[in-house]
Amino acid sequence: MATDFTGKTALITGAGRGIGRAIALGLGGAGARVIVLARTEGQLEETRDLLRAQGVPAGRISVVPGDLADEEDRGRVAVAVLAAGRIDILINNAATVEPLGPTIGIASADLRLAFEVNVVAPAALTAAVLPGMLDAGWGRVVNVSSGIAAAPAGMVRGNAYATTKAALEAHTVNLAAELAGTGVTVNAYRPGGVDTAMQAWIRSQAPERIGAGLHRWAIRRLAARPPGRRRHRGYLGRQHRPRRGLMRGARRGYLTARTSMSLMSGSRASRSSATLPRAAGIWPLRWAVRASSVSKVSRMP
Repeated sequence: MATDFTGKTALITGAGRGIGRAIALGLGGAGARVIVLARTEGQLEETRDLLRAQGVPAGRISVVPGDLADEEDRGRVAVAVLAAGRIDILINNAATVEPLGPTIGIASADLRLAFEVNVVAPAALTAAVLPGMLDAGWGRVVNVSSGIAAAPAGMVRGNAYATTKAALEAHTVNLAAELAGTGVTVNAYRPGGVDTAMQAWIRSQAPERIGAGLHRWAIRRLAARPPGRRRHRGYLGRQHRPRRGLMRGARRGYLTARTSMSLMSGSRASRSSATLPRAAGIWPLRWAVRASSVSKVSRMP
């Protein structure tokens, strides 16, 4: 099913690389005007070049460098992206996995920084673009989360990351309930294990710092796919084409306040697991999780 976002404007954070870049390429290819946001301008220029290479006109691409951890810079970014008009689609993808290590040794300043990037920034950007969405009676907010929110004990010595992703999903569900009936949907999306720079960074850390268990987990997930076998749980998916992952069905928006999960690679899901993200407007390209592992967060009455 083709998806056409001609006339829509999408803001993607963390778009300089990895999943954010892939989403920007997908939305740009589907006709949207894309605003790519990240800290590193050089990476954003690479994303711009890739968009141009796939035929997206220069006039439909805007590059906005900014540090979402800084409140003042975050405000500047919000003004800049809204200067050209309404944002129709917001993908809150930027995140930090830091700080890692024993909780007893985590400085409060580092914990606050994690909340700024992973929770406050998505909430603040959403608040900035919501007036335009509400006026138009149409909007899509997708908060990129993590499966760790459903199983926080699975990432020992990653307390800040697990905590902030759980908080982001709570924010998602509550805001979706608040906006019910407005035409603006809010969803959380768990992309599963994708081999991005964040995963590589975790693997590069000393086991003594982040814990042997977390280090083994990161290394094990990088295991190569056995020849002739489909990718399955335990293997990292590739980051190059989650293109249709957050697009198919986005215009429909049947449901809101849903959490879906995909590895972006592997065998197709059963019908029961596939219906949830399709209705939520965040249909994954491919699935590699069992129906029982898809976490559904029901909307409050």
